[in-house]
Amino acid sequence: MKIQFCGATTGVTGSCHLITTDNHKLLLDCGQYQGGKAQEEMNYEAFPFDPSEIEYLILSHAHIDHCGRIPLLVKRGFRGSIYCTDATADLLEIMLRDSGHIHEQEAEWQNRKNIRAGRPEVEPLYTEKDAEESLKYVKPVLYDQLIELNNEMRIVFNDAGHILGSGEIELWVEEKENVSKLVFTGDLGVMERPILRDPTIIKKADYVIMETTYGNRLHPENSLDVNNLIDIICETSARGGNTIIPSFAVGRTQELIFELNKIYDNPEDPRYKRLEPVKVYVDSPMAAAATEIFKKNAQVFDEATKDYISKGDNPLEFSNLKFTQSTEESQWLNVDREPKVIISASGMCEAGRIRHHLKHNLWDARNSVIFVGYQAEGTLGRTLIEGAEEITLFGEKIQVNAKIHNLEGFSGHADMNGLLTWLKGFREAPKKIFLVHGEPEVKLDFAKTVKEQLGYEPIPVNANAEYELETGGSEIVNMKEAMAEAVDEKAINGARDNLYNVRRRLEDILYNTNLRVDCSSDPEKLAKINNLILELEKSAINLGAVISERDTDDGLNLTEEQVAQLKAKREEEKSRRQAEKQQRNKNSAK
Repeated sequence: MKIQFCGATTGVTGSCHLITTDNHKLLLDCGQYQGGKAQEEMNYEAFPFDPSEIEYLILSHAHIDHCGRIPLLVKRGFRGSIYCTDATADLLEIMLRDSGHIHEQEAEWQNRKNIRAGRPEVEPLYTEKDAEESLKYVKPVLYDQLIELNNEMRIVFNDAGHILGSGEIELWVEEKENVSKLVFTGDLGVMERPILRDPTIIKKADYVIMETTYGNRLHPENSLDVNNLIDIICETSARGGNTIIPSFAVGRTQELIFELNKIYDNPEDPRYKRLEPVKVYVDSPMAAAATEIFKKNAQVFDEATKDYISKGDNPLEFSNLKFTQSTEESQWLNVDREPKVIISASGMCEAGRIRHHLKHNLWDARNSVIFVGYQAEGTLGRTLIEGAEEITLFGEKIQVNAKIHNLEGFSGHADMNGLLTWLKGFREAPKKIFLVHGEPEVKLDFAKTVKEQLGYEPIPVNANAEYELETGGSEIVNMKEAMAEAVDEKAINGARDNLYNVRRRLEDILYNTNLRVDCSSDPEKLAKINNLILELEKSAINLGAVISERDTDDGLNLTEEQVAQLKAKREEEKSRRQAEKQQRNKNSAK
């Protein structure tokens, strides 16, 4: 078996890893590069493999840096199966279509410039239609289901706790009657965070591919405290300013809504009176769609969130929360003078409506900008948190006078201690641990820390490195034993107890299929039982039954007077631009 690292080796974007055996080829992730111009140009390069030869793509989660080149992979010949969790499949639909739409818009904008300059037109990386085509190959599965890819490969998705549907992937590969087990972390989440469950601790692996985004630093404790966020919002509002929060549409936005919900829906909370006058706007159609998908996937929430739901509280709604959809509603937010919170994508400020909000708010010292997630090198977000005094947006120079805050504790990535805690879960040292998805210095620092604290010697991966792996694990000698090991962890200890809890629902099915539940059952039968339970449990937890439909209209619904104000504002902007153009022409004539 060979591993070739085809992305996320020099930074935190472009996740893509190729697994090759004598008979099969599969990919772990196929992500888009994000950041500056050099990073973006890497997306157009040829894949270091033939896409038509790839049989399977195993997708860890739906963030664009892990899934964003899937439509391009299909466009260039991939016709295999894409396996991911069911929640990831739901999110993938909106993420890829939105990404295709953005690529079309960017190509259109670039071509207008190229035509004026006499340069050739460019093609988008892929289109919205390409994205829709790629979705045909997606095969959703559930957490903890043992999936047989072929006679030589099995996979299981474990909850990674990073975003909805994110998975740690266990892959068993049989070669020459020996079995090796490889674990791919995807992106690991933070322990004891709201909404999602903690990352799964895995006990055995021969080989590990591990992310290292925050491998050399800890999340500050004060920024984990939502009081810090509330203080910034209240202080900004008191100045008459807006609080702008660039946020990832999937994961971070829902966590912010959840935290604010606990205050806005609780008048007894001492913070309520300070926050109550402030409206919160989620200005991202994709974030609104993602929030609806969260509501439909309550079966993967943590117990605390399920408890909220069981009490009749919708943790992703509150009275002061408004979702914008139309362009007009988005523009109105920058005309309206009332202090407010605007949560908008993208989280690194590289695309989307957030760039317009920054243009209209960065120059004003009354306002604040709060970053709540990782900012990759080369991004506008990184530029701002590093102290830029001036930036360029839509061809216009903008002075940075607003207060910039960076609350790293809201990150969805495990910090150094979280990564170490996950690694400590292995009963025996893996043969090799490959470090990816981190900036070069971070990977080196984390490798040093792991060696000092655990005695392991991880490999910080660089460029498109390739490694030949020994076949066969220290204990497992064939696929049946590998399945028995997986079922022992996933089914015998857990599924048997779960079965007794839902026994009445399963009696007829068990009787008709002659499946028995005991410790001596065949691993394959136990795996079937476990998969059956998981499917039934998902069906039983229907979020629509426990979360009431919205009984309030959360749109802006602009009045005629507001529309008139908006039109006047547009005319004012148009006149200003024309005056500036005339002045530039006069200056050029001189």
